[in-house]
Order: sequence, then structure tokens, then C-alpha cells
Amino acid sequence: MAEPAQATVKKKPSRFKKQKPNMAVTYALMPVALFGIYNFGWRAAAVLATSLIVAFATEAFFTIRQGKPVTSAVLVTGMLFGLILPPSTPLWIVAVGAAFGVVFGKMVFGGFGNNPYNPAMTARCFVYISFPVAMTSHWHQASDFLPRGLDNWLVDAMTGATPLVAGAQGQPVDYWRALLGFTGGSIGETSFVLVALTGGYILYKKYANWRIVVSTTLFAVGLQTILWLTNNFGLTEHQAVNPLYMVLTGGFSLGVFYMATDPVSSASTDTGRWIYGAIIGIATVVIRSFGNFAEGFMFAILLGNTFAPIIDYTVRERKKAKRQKATAAKKGAAT
Repeated sequence: MAEPAQATVKKKPSRFKKQKPNMAVTYALMPVALFGIYNFGWRAAAVLATSLIVAFATEAFFTIRQGKPVTSAVLVTGMLFGLILPPSTPLWIVAVGAAFGVVFGKMVFGGFGNNPYNPAMTARCFVYISFPVAMTSHWHQASDFLPRGLDNWLVDAMTGATPLVAGAQGQPVDYWRALLGFTGGSIGETSFVLVALTGGYILYKKYANWRIVVSTTLFAVGLQTILWLTNNFGLTEHQAVNPLYMVLTGGFSLGVFYMATDPVSSASTDTGRWIYGAIIGIATVVIRSFGNFAEGFMFAILLGNTFAPIIDYTVRERKKAKRQKATAAKKGAAT
């Protein structure tokens, strides 16, 4: 007698898709997030949580209706967007920005793997332009010793220029505080040492491309050195800051390791990565030195994202033309 056929059990589609590179980047950002909470207080944790939850929910709204899972890439977007915001950013602005970044920086282009721009930077640019007072009117001095940040909802607000602008205005610079992270600024951009160490980890694991990091840094430092030695050629009223201070302050370190290297929106050819990094490095210094915006890295990355497909196309076409020329030369020699 034949055995009864076993009923086929359909496995429910997963609602969440883990991607090893994105999960590794998320884990690498956690020490940066924890340091930001220590620096500024639990209000920073509220900003990060809001950004993560809204970003995840926004992507889920689109993907689950289509029978697709939410990808772990949205965790990177939510984490990065929260880290590049001031700790006092109103939570409703955080929510609006996170939703905007996922929708208009990613989902309208087809979702994961199709976004031409970095979603976190798209969100940051939107809130920076739409809510300039909330984003730039005041900043917060980071804590010095335990438990100032952990014992406060939000550390004291400071009036006046941010450290990045203060350096350009010729005010005294404390390089040790900038190096270790005990300065004002956005939640995750203060500690160069911590960002560089965690960024070095993702470079070592090859989840980010070292050519972009090296090219961006070399061209930014090179141009900033020229401006510093020549005092901006006398074209602006601001003083050109020391190249070291330029690297240590603002969003340079977080941007160069974690956002410029986004594999989807950056250049994908080796030659293209050098050119792409050069565009970002040069644009950062030009905007910071001659523009009306203190933080030029945000616009520089979006500019680099814009040219990345064109750069890759040109590089591939030139290689293709060289191969065809070499092939034609071999055929001519054979005849």
C-alpha cells in the first residue's frame, strides 16, 4: 500500500533580510552611538531610536505590501542619519527626515540596490535646508568625565559658533579634545579616534573600499593645506583652518568612512573610485571655505553620488575602447 503523500508545508516569507555587510556596518557604528550618548546625554539615544524606528517602519510600509522583506540596509540608514544630527534636534524633525530619506532617497528608485544617492545624506540635506534654525541655532558641549552625559537628559546648550566654524574664525583650537571627541557637534561625529577605529574595521573586512577613503582624504587635505598656507588666497573673510583640524572636526571622519563608501551610491570601478573620492575631497574643502555652509561634506557626498554613474560609464568605455584597439592591432599584425 502506497504511503500517503506528506503535505508540503509552505514556509512563510521572511519579513527581515539580514545582509552580512550591512549588519557589520551597523555593529561597527554601535560604539560611536554609545559614545555619543555618553557625550550628550540620553536625548541622543532618543534621537537615534526615533531615526531607526521610523526608517525601519517606512521601508516596511513599502516592502511588506509587495511581499518583500525589509533589508538590514535600512538599519545603516537609520543609524547614520541619527548620528549626523545634533542631540537637541526635535524628534518630529528626526522622524520626518528619516521617512524622507528612505522614501525619496531609496524607495522611489526601486528600493535596496537602486538608490543613486546615500539615503542618510539625502535625509540630512532635507532637514538641514528645511529646518535651518533647529539644526544650526545652537550646539551642545560634550562631557569631560563620567557620568555627565549618562546622568543627564541633555547636556548644556552653548551659544555661538560650532567648533568647525570657530576654527575658521581664528578661535583657539584644542586638538586633543577634537581627536578624542570631547567637543560639540552632531551625535556621532565628535570622536575621530573612535570613528577611525571602527571605520578601519569595515575597511579590513572589505565592507568599504579603501580607495575612496584614501582618495577623499588626500585631495581634501592637499587642497586645505594649500588654502591654509595661502590664507584662502584672500577670497573670504574666514581664516583657512589647519588641515589637521579640518579632518578632526565636523562630519569628515564619519562621512569618509561610512557614507562616501556606500557601495550602492559610490563608484564601482577602481579607477572611478579614485576620481569619485577626489570630487568629494575637493568639493568638501571648497564648500567649507568659500560657501555659506559650515559643513561641506554633506553636499560633497551628494555631488559625488551624482557623478558616480558617469564616472563608471566613462572608465568602462575607455577600457572597452583600449581592448578593441589592442585586438585590432593584434589582427593587423597577424595579417
